[in-house]
Amino acid sequence: MLAALHLSRVLARSTGGSVSPCIHTSSVLLSPARRKGRKSNSKTPSSPKSRLAKSLKPTGKAKRLGTLEVAPKLTRDRAPHEGRTPYEPNPSRRQRISEPVMSTRSAEKKHFAALAHSERVDRRAAAAQGRRGSTVGPMEKEFDITSSTSLGGLPKNFKSSPLLPGLLQCLHELIGENAKPTAIQALSLKHLIKQHNSDSRWIECLLASETGSGKSIAYLLPLLQDLKRTELESQASSRKSSRPLNPRALVLAPTHELSRQLAGFAKKLSHIVKLRVMCASRANVPSTAKEKGTASKMKRLMEGVDHNDGAEIFIPGNGRASRPVDLLVGTPMKMLELERGRGWNWEQRARERALRINTKDGVAGQDSLQEASAVDLGRKFWVDEPEMGLENVEWVIVDEADVLFDPDFQESTRMLLADIAAARGYPVPVTPAHMLVPQDTQQKAEITAQPISYPFNFLLTSATIPNSLSNYLATYHPTLTRLASPHLHHLPRTLRTEHASWTGGNKDVDIERRIRRVWAEDALVHAKTTLGSPRSVKLSKVIVFCNKRRKVEELGAFLDGRGIKCVALTGNADGRQRGSNHHLDGFLKQNSTDVAVPPLSSDPAVTPHVLVTTSLLSRGLDFHPDIKHVFIVDEPRNMIDFLHRAGRTGRAGEVGKVVVFGRSKGRGSGRAVEVRKRIGAFAA
Repeated sequence: MLAALHLSRVLARSTGGSVSPCIHTSSVLLSPARRKGRKSNSKTPSSPKSRLAKSLKPTGKAKRLGTLEVAPKLTRDRAPHEGRTPYEPNPSRRQRISEPVMSTRSAEKKHFAALAHSERVDRRAAAAQGRRGSTVGPMEKEFDITSSTSLGGLPKNFKSSPLLPGLLQCLHELIGENAKPTAIQALSLKHLIKQHNSDSRWIECLLASETGSGKSIAYLLPLLQDLKRTELESQASSRKSSRPLNPRALVLAPTHELSRQLAGFAKKLSHIVKLRVMCASRANVPSTAKEKGTASKMKRLMEGVDHNDGAEIFIPGNGRASRPVDLLVGTPMKMLELERGRGWNWEQRARERALRINTKDGVAGQDSLQEASAVDLGRKFWVDEPEMGLENVEWVIVDEADVLFDPDFQESTRMLLADIAAARGYPVPVTPAHMLVPQDTQQKAEITAQPISYPFNFLLTSATIPNSLSNYLATYHPTLTRLASPHLHHLPRTLRTEHASWTGGNKDVDIERRIRRVWAEDALVHAKTTLGSPRSVKLSKVIVFCNKRRKVEELGAFLDGRGIKCVALTGNADGRQRGSNHHLDGFLKQNSTDVAVPPLSSDPAVTPHVLVTTSLLSRGLDFHPDIKHVFIVDEPRNMIDFLHRAGRTGRAGEVGKVVVFGRSKGRGSGRAVEVRKRIGAFAA
């Protein structure tokens, strides 16, 4: 033990700091008994955007038409993918090697005394659970599972469903031959895999499951299966179009980073069945002085751009998209730009911007569109020719639906869905955003609102279902099928929560000390597992979430100055403009089929081991398993934001920890206590 502590201090000195016990931490890993004794507080802030739906049970008109099925709590391996260590809910003290390391003997005694107390509480909880049977979490009991419609048992493996051999082989290459489907994947295999003799009715479905549960596989398998099946049976109704790009399926995502990762994953999942997957993103064009030149030279360079992240990048006007395209992945605004022509909304945006500038209080009035149309800009805007046709679209997947249907994205999302329906010959009305269903007038809106039926398979997926999204779907899509995981709106079981207090000084210094403490723990693990082996210590990588861009830039500059190389990424970062995810190399997950990359240096002063960002990267992205710590240094705006930030670690059976910083005393400590209570209610 003394040798291990000495090694951790040596590592801390080598990285320019020291292991300091000045940050007071307390674990909030809640056992079932402690959660029962504590009064659950599942309240969320009063903002409608932050309210989580307590039940997915159809209401009103949807009660007679929609269906709900919640997967049962199956006794399966908690690590669903092959090659991953199963999570043990009650490890012994000797196995808990990732606990904070104290530098003084008294602090060490207190630390192990707290561990012993936690183990006693866990043993009592296990005994009590055995006496009273299974327990339910604070929000699980609010799901009306009796209203679910069950058509039989759920498949226990991927081979039990009629998947195409090539698709099944690609899946085994990615997650292993012995991998078992998660709850949401089992529900998808049961309900969404079409049989050869199934009816032609379009599917409307919501996939709701916690972060890291494999929702991408849950919707990509039925999508790719149906695209290939209709192609083999020559039943795909391909319509002639003058557009160079005519996809048969669209996947919509809120960010370019998520679009690129989804496109790359879909490419790997379909490379044997030979489906063409493309990503609508900017091209990663080399910009060295030798390669710069005229527009014709740049065009030739763009035509020869390499594949990025396993998926082809669509470059407007280069002629590469003249061949059939099966799946196109991108953001709603990028899809509208391809479908309507680049610059289709430039004039409208310029008028709205001019109106905001001329408005005294900086906010446009309620009749902003009419007022904006009357603003004289003194110039005209050009619009490119449309480059994508929507006549052949048979599937539309809305990933992270709670974002794409929130006030910031819903207009472009619903506009694109309406354009697809019109292109297929079944136009649907587009309700203005200010006339959508308010939460407090839902019953009245059900009488007047007209349900929408899209002429294509319509799938939505999200880890959080706000009341606003639930009410919108119940009003405009009453026949929607709802498939839910039993742990929806809960943190993964493998994710531990820890609260750290500010010391009252420089917060950036506290964050730096906590990062170095994580690496000191890695050194301790290395000393215990290798028994003095000279092999270098493998340091963990950390994601730090802030609320504001300015904080991200300041913290990134501070850590760089202290010898911790990091990546500070915000929405306007230059690295996001290259059309690739190379600015996240070393942080995003690499699959087994990826091209081998040279080993990176383990020195945190040379290779970035810390990623500092905002909520930009908190949605859907699958990060590398080496990221076992997530720091939330600003108070979460709402619990939806917290669930998605915390969900970047502890994914697919991996062990992770989220550290929430806050004040333990003085001004602001009351809010930290309230946040801690709310976070405790989401423990699985």
